[in-house]
Amino acid sequence: MAETISPDYLVIGAGAMGMAFVDTLITDTKATVVMIDRYGRPGGHWTIVYPFVRLHQPSTFYGVNSRPLGDDKIDQVGLNKGLVELATADEVCAYYSKVMDQTFLPSGRVQYYAKHEYMGGGTFRSIITNQVTRVGQNTCIVDATYMKVTVPAMNPPSYGVSKDVSLIPPNDLPKMDRPYGGYTVIGAGKTGIDSCLWLLANGVDPKKISWIVPRDPWFFERSGLQPGPAFAQSSFARFASVGEATIAASSTEDLFRRLEACGHLLRLDDAVWPTTFRCATITVAELEQIKRVGTVIRQGRVKHVGVSEVRLEKGTYIPEPDTIYIDCTADGLAKLEPVPVFSGKHIKLQSLRYCQQVFSAALIAHMEATYDDESFKNELCRVVPHPNDPTDYLSVVLWTHQNTQRWLVQPKTAAWLQQSRLDLFGKLMSAAIQHPGDAERIQASMAAQGAAVCAKLQELM
Repeated sequence: MAETISPDYLVIGAGAMGMAFVDTLITDTKATVVMIDRYGRPGGHWTIVYPFVRLHQPSTFYGVNSRPLGDDKIDQVGLNKGLVELATADEVCAYYSKVMDQTFLPSGRVQYYAKHEYMGGGTFRSIITNQVTRVGQNTCIVDATYMKVTVPAMNPPSYGVSKDVSLIPPNDLPKMDRPYGGYTVIGAGKTGIDSCLWLLANGVDPKKISWIVPRDPWFFERSGLQPGPAFAQSSFARFASVGEATIAASSTEDLFRRLEACGHLLRLDDAVWPTTFRCATITVAELEQIKRVGTVIRQGRVKHVGVSEVRLEKGTYIPEPDTIYIDCTADGLAKLEPVPVFSGKHIKLQSLRYCQQVFSAALIAHMEATYDDESFKNELCRVVPHPNDPTDYLSVVLWTHQNTQRWLVQPKTAAWLQQSRLDLFGKLMSAAIQHPGDAERIQASMAAQGAAVCAKLQELM
């Protein structure tokens, strides 16, 4: 028989977005919350991701508002040398466990149901015991899984694989116990990059590495996305140069060439024009490393992997004997059709600023805690879908600018942004203010450039 409980909120998913939402909600209200998650500990996809993954943007503005992640240290070695630290998977998982055990549960207002799955209609069940629980009619249901983050360990590959082929997810790379005749990485997203970097860092001959790149991506260059006083001047210079490049652009292609010229965007090969943009962020040092890969195969997506031949959309590839394949083709964050964030007793967490999911989830909680009118909340929470194609860059940047202007004219939201550790732009602003009057001057300059940028983006679209 199902048990009925009546929390103010049922949050489906204890991953990065769910945790950020709940943290702000219980900080800004007296609400009671039940969190359910199919995994055995908080952290969502971080609990099953490949062990050598790191954040690809600084730890400083990741996680939840109430607790810092990391120590804001500057990396002294490695491919991120000279930039703010990037948390490892272990660090992120430990962080979320502390948030749950030291903040959420001690509040007395959060209950956490690990190893539970949502069944719809306000009911959920234990994966272990099948015990069913339902929430009352007045409970608001928050879907923190709508954006459907996926990693290779979650699902088998979408292409055929012959039974005698050695194919692994990147999770199993550290488990390899012998050399192979060849190493083929399948997929050109951040996971594929990380896998190539891992092979190179562990001494694999670049000539033995093949990389199947269905579509070449544009990358953000990481040094322009750095918080803190030490980076204030360079970060604002980057923002200014990006704005100038946008305003001067005569076409989408011209815009990307200008963004590349000012160092904001990178690509794998100067001779190949990228056809995808997914917000992956790398350093120039990382780019130099992945350019060492011996063979890059650009023949579309994989259709079938056989022992002696790989069939692709646009041709075939003959691997070296005894090749191991590393599947990095999970979609990560898919481009989904946006839906209203607020709809009656339901909230669907989505991005309100492009490529900033945890910030967006926390901001949605602020909106829920601060404003009553649903249509007004949805006006402030216009969804910015995750980009997929280069042309999406135009729309997501435009919509992010427009959202930011809506937020800043609301005094309560502007104040919340100013104190939010998850707000990269707020951190950059704070770091740049050195003297009285700096804030007004910087805001006026950014507003003027922002208006011109929006006008140009609308023209290019």
